[in-house]
Amino acid sequence: MNGRTTRFSPQVLARIGGALYLIIIALGLFGETFVRERLIAWGDPTATAERILASEALWRFSVAAELFYLMCAVALAAILLSLLRPVHRDLAVLMVLLDLVSVAVEAVGRLQLVSALTTLRSAKALEAFEPQQIHALAYLSLQAHGRGWSIALLFFGGACLAIGYLVFRSGFLPRLLGVLMAVAGLGYLLDGFALILSPVLHGIVFPFSLLPAFVAELSLALWLLVRGVDVAKLERLRLRNREEDRT
Repeated sequence: MNGRTTRFSPQVLARIGGALYLIIIALGLFGETFVRERLIAWGDPTATAERILASEALWRFSVAAELFYLMCAVALAAILLSLLRPVHRDLAVLMVLLDLVSVAVEAVGRLQLVSALTTLRSAKALEAFEPQQIHALAYLSLQAHGRGWSIALLFFGGACLAIGYLVFRSGFLPRLLGVLMAVAGLGYLLDGFALILSPVLHGIVFPFSLLPAFVAELSLALWLLVRGVDVAKLERLRLRNREEDRT
């Protein structure tokens, strides 16, 4: 063996990152809009329980799919770190840390979705409770998931702000994508803090606070997949950084 390791080119990394980002967006939309919006009857724990039990396989599949997209999100964070670190090393590391905290909080939130189904399926273990009480316990798990998701968005909003700045300053990706990602980050922060501080305000700003995020993330994903990065500008930036490190 010659001791050398194989490295992916920036263009290959960019396109893998774009594909991963599209998977994350697609599976996220599937779980939120196709599954939870159809099965959860907010304000009616009993109807929610009946719908989930009637579509148990779909519920389990959606949770598994979202856990898979969280794994994709970790890989995407590593790719973005590799691509954007030459722009500003410390900020790129902060971006990844914020993203990983967001992923961890989301993973815990998905546990609440599993817990809700487990509660509904544990009739013998909870036979001391009335059916309505069991439904209420499961419903509380679903509410906890929603709050956890909002907290995860706060950290992801910070990561999006960092991504926006790095992309804007990079020179090897369009500045417009950087602006869009920064606006997305502000939208996530607004949505998360509004839900925590004032549910009434959250009802006003949602979903308008998240629409820019969808546009921004989809645009970045498609650009990375189709166009990639300007490799020549990226390599010049890396070369300049190496020269600065030597001095």
